[in-house]
Amino acid sequence: MSTVDAKKSQKHTRLEDAQAMILGTLIISLGVNLFIQTGLLSGGSAGLAFLIQYSTTISFGQAFFLINLPFYALAIIHFGWEFTLKTFFAVFCLSAFSDLTAMMISFESVNPIYASIVGGSLIGVGFLMLFRHNASLGGINILARYVSEKYGVSMGKFQMVVDCLIVLLSVFVVDYTLIAISIVGAVALNMIIAVNHKPGRYMGNV
Repeated sequence: MSTVDAKKSQKHTRLEDAQAMILGTLIISLGVNLFIQTGLLSGGSAGLAFLIQYSTTISFGQAFFLINLPFYALAIIHFGWEFTLKTFFAVFCLSAFSDLTAMMISFESVNPIYASIVGGSLIGVGFLMLFRHNASLGGINILARYVSEKYGVSMGKFQMVVDCLIVLLSVFVVDYTLIAISIVGAVALNMIIAVNHKPGRYMGNV
């Protein structure tokens, strides 16, 4: 089999893309609700959505969808329409699933440290599924991918720095203890990406 044929055989089908985006955002929505249940935060556009939910009557899903709208211009210019449309679909799914999950399940008691580590890991795994199918959740994810491809900076390391900074900026909304625990979650999330997302390691979206 030639190199061209091998690449064609590895390309994901639209059904596989849709399945990955739906399952990935379902997994992320569970991690999001663990964070919400314990008042934790994350970085990026999701972190801003958490802050809006904690400070207003707007839900996480509604805030997340609106925050991501300006980033689609960057996605179209640098990554094309396919990536942008997939990202829009993933953002829409997460926005809907996050609010739907809150109506489907409830937690009587959740330890914040457990929620931080497990929730962050779930979100990281969901991100990997999206990245491997040429999609993301917009916002900082789009910027991180651009920096990674343009300058060779690890997406996980870049996002880890940005996410921790955003969490630290939330001192006026969240208790200091929860901020510290949230940083643990940000590290857990981005370690999943840093360890598992390596250029050239996974060729399914060639």
